[in-house]
Parts: sequence; structure tokens; C-alpha cells
Amino acid sequence: MKKIMLLILMVLLPVWVNATPEDENPQNNETTENNQEVPRLAASSEASILMEASTGRILFEHNAHTRLAPASMTKVMTMLLIMEAIESERISLTDEVLITPNAARMGGSQVFLEAGSKMMVEDLLKGIAIASANDASVAMAEFISGTNDTFVAKMNERCKELGCTNTNFMNAHGLDHDEHFSSAADMALISRELIRHEAILTFTSIYEEHLNKPDGNSTWMVNTNRLIRFYQGMDGLKTGFTARAGYCLASTASRNNMRLITVVMNVATPNDRTNDTVELLNYGFSNYKVKTILDTNHDLGTVEIINGKSKTVNIRLLNAATELENINEERNYTYNINVKEIKAPVNIGDIIGELEVIENNEVISRHSITVMENVRRANLWDLYRRNLQMFLIGR
Repeated sequence: MKKIMLLILMVLLPVWVNATPEDENPQNNETTENNQEVPRLAASSEASILMEASTGRILFEHNAHTRLAPASMTKVMTMLLIMEAIESERISLTDEVLITPNAARMGGSQVFLEAGSKMMVEDLLKGIAIASANDASVAMAEFISGTNDTFVAKMNERCKELGCTNTNFMNAHGLDHDEHFSSAADMALISRELIRHEAILTFTSIYEEHLNKPDGNSTWMVNTNRLIRFYQGMDGLKTGFTARAGYCLASTASRNNMRLITVVMNVATPNDRTNDTVELLNYGFSNYKVKTILDTNHDLGTVEIINGKSKTVNIRLLNAATELENINEERNYTYNINVKEIKAPVNIGDIIGELEVIENNEVISRHSITVMENVRRANLWDLYRRNLQMFLIGR
């Protein structure tokens, strides 16, 4: 019996010893959404992600869907709602905002707003983008939505529209709350939507500026994202820190016609946060490029319009058609255009069809098509003249 037990141990022991190195995974690699193995990047971050902005392709991720405290990265969503309100003309940069006592008493990072004073939207947006000001965030939330709670509800509604599945906001500034959380993947989605409003980058790229107050005093604001000054192409977006969240950063940088987005969360030190972000960006810029297949200025031809002031209209892409390629790749693409029946009125921005990008006889992406000019509906006199002309020329 003892001989049998000894034989069993001799058989099992090598299996156990050999299994250990494989389980420990000494290479510590990660995979992209295309199952491409890449080295473990941003090792100091509990969660991280690297995204190419135009395509939304994920180039690297680690724990990207883990729910963590986002700290002031929350303000990426706050700034998104502000930019959407500006571009929809519900508010303007020159509007004056009355600073409430609720906004003025916000703790944490702030620009020391005085209750009862008035500040322009542009100045408050600078306070948020540069100095990560909690008081400015609450002031803008109240100005846009009436109350802070209403604004926060809109933040969460917008998250769902963007496809965020691991985010719940309880405030507009990011101070810790048990039910206030997000993920690296969700923060990348929100960041991608924010930078569609390119004007925001004129604010987030400012390194330092004085904020002038109505009483004659000023606050010197220095961007909490030091990489704005030191990393080539960096022009946003938002840092964060609380005791629960650790050091965080949602960043974006552009080089050689390619814009990258990174998010790092729960990092132990500011230097580690910087190093992890730089490592992610360097990996992306060193290994990938973006090819523009068609831009928004490319005329895709003309289509007929039913009952329009004009009989035809030229069409173009709503956004550029781009594809992400490995740095040494050269791929070839074709495309198909599918346009639905168009009835006047139709305006620039209205989606009237789609362009399919094709590679190796497979559709690899689809892009919305719009018109190149607004076309109003024809009135009865327009239609009468058009029919008369057709009759006279025999058509």
C-alpha cells in the first residue's frame, strides 16, 4: 500500500510544480477587444484603458469595467452637459450666473466663488476645466438645470444614452459618496463624447490663467493635469483625487491625425498617474495610425429631394470615415453608399443614409450621411413653375 501511495505522489508532484509558473503568468499580458495580446501597461493603476477616439477602438484595457470612485473625472460629464447646452444655444458663454450659497460653500478644489456674486459661464467653465473647481461645477449645474439634483439626474440619463453600464453619479463635482462610481471604460466613452465638442479643448488645454472676480480679486488657476505642459499633443481632459478614488486621470492627446483617450484610476501617487498615462499614450502612438478613408468635405454626389425648393442636393459624411491600422500596415478599402428617399425640408446634420466601408468583401464599418446644404419645402408656386417648365420642354 505504501509503495502505491509513493508512486501516486511521484506522478502528481511534477504536474503540480510545472503548473505554478503558468498560473502566475509571468509575462502579465492583456488583450484588446480583438484578442490581440499586448504587454501589461499602466501597472500602477487599478483600472486603465486606451482608446482611439475616431473609431472608438480599444487598444488596451485592464479592469476597465470595474466600478471605482471617479473623483473629479466626474466633471468630464459635467463639462459635456455644459457644452451641449452651449451648442444648443440654451445658454451662452457670456451669460451671467448667480452664485448661490450652496455653490459657494462647496469644499475640496475650488476657485472661492462669493455667494451673491455673478460670474460668466466662460469663466466658470475655465474654473472647472483648469482648476477642477467644485464650486464652479455646482454653480453651472444649478444654472443649467435649476437644481443640483436635477442636473445629476440628467448626468445619469446621458450616461445611459452613451451606453455606460457601470456609472452612477450622485453629484456634479466628484466628491466621495457610496453610490457615486464609474469605470475606466465608461469614463472613456464620456470623454470621447465630450471631445466631439472641439471647443472644450480650448479650455482644457490652458495651463494657467487668472480668474478675475467681480470684487476685483482674482484666483490664480493652474491646470491640475501637468501633462498639458509637458506631453506633446496633450490638450485635456480631467484629473481626480480623493482618499477613496486615489489619483485618477482622463486624458486625451493628438498626434499625426490620431487622437487617443486614456483613463487611469486609483493610482497611489501623482507621479505614478503621470507615468501610467504616458506609457499608455506612447504605446498607442508608437504602434497605431489612423487612415482617413473619406473626410466630411468629400462630395459623395447628388440625390433627388421630393417637394424641395431644389430638386437635388449634394451629400457628404456627417463625420469622417476613418480606420485604425497598425503603424506599418497599408490596407485597401472600398465603399458603398445607401441613401433613403428624401423629402423636404432637410437640413445639414439630418441623417439621410449611410456609407459602408468594405475590406475583403466584408463591411467593416458604417458612417452616417447628411446633406451639404439646407433645402426648404417647395410651396405651390414653386411646384407650379417646375411642372410648367417640365411641360414646356416636353418632359
